[in-house]
Amino acid sequence: MRLLLRLLSGICLCTLSSSCATPDPLPAWFDSFERLPLKSVTVNGNRIAYLDAGAGQPVVLIHGFGGSMWQWEHQQAALAANVRVITPDLLGAGLSDKPDLDYRPDELLEFLVSFMDALQIRQAVLVGNSMGAGLAIGMALDHPDRVTGLVLISGLPPHILEELTNDTIRRALTTSMPAWLVSLGNRLFGGYFADGILKEIVHDPALLTPAVLDRSTRNRQRPGLFGPLLATGKQLPVWETRYAPRIGSLTKRTLVLWGENDRVFPLAVGQRLHASIPGSTFAAIPQANHIPQWEQAETVNRHLLRFLQP
Repeated sequence: MRLLLRLLSGICLCTLSSSCATPDPLPAWFDSFERLPLKSVTVNGNRIAYLDAGAGQPVVLIHGFGGSMWQWEHQQAALAANVRVITPDLLGAGLSDKPDLDYRPDELLEFLVSFMDALQIRQAVLVGNSMGAGLAIGMALDHPDRVTGLVLISGLPPHILEELTNDTIRRALTTSMPAWLVSLGNRLFGGYFADGILKEIVHDPALLTPAVLDRSTRNRQRPGLFGPLLATGKQLPVWETRYAPRIGSLTKRTLVLWGENDRVFPLAVGQRLHASIPGSTFAAIPQANHIPQWEQAETVNRHLLRFLQP
């Protein structure tokens, strides 16, 4: 039982950072502290939920492993005053459909290309957090004509499992438990771990208000969530062999942002990633863990707006 609880705590982490509402059909509003109109589009036969605000240069915000558009709630108004901000729930995440796929990096990249096509976006700046940064890197490598710039926030480095310093996330990425058992365990024990796990990826526990915890609890009950998460974790070798070795060949203008208190990938990991990307710039975000754009939104937004200036 003790081993089961430890494994379940790792998987629960995957859902805590994506705190959107769960009703089906798609709700009219994004579950944020602001009421933002929620949109959807069909991409390769699957419904994709997204936010679309502002006008001008397109900027796509890409959440990380187990995340959702919730991670970017504090970027919407700040960026939309200057650019067009598109924030999807990736295939298999949040309010988007969760088909039975392998969730290989190349599958997710083809989804992003098709998503941009559906919205008639030829090129965009890609801003990714954690594993979303890995997808942004992959897009710049495999589809460079679709990318005008990269912002990589707290990830994704080569040698992921070696660089990880958080055992909970390591278990979430490497567990061999079947999805049905993880889902059952989440229903039985998930609430017990909510506060503790969020404290592992958020620097200031005061940010974990009852409203944030409630969103996390509702998200954990969304049907079909765990299959894509488990499938994604099994694809790490594809990232390591196909994409990580090519990071040094990136030619797009790149900004790397990293939480100074990141307990998933420490600051030194971000500095090494920056050093491996020719011409990139780097900034550490004080008082921030693994989702600095949520914890220190004003600081991150200043960096983003400076990067996005013509």
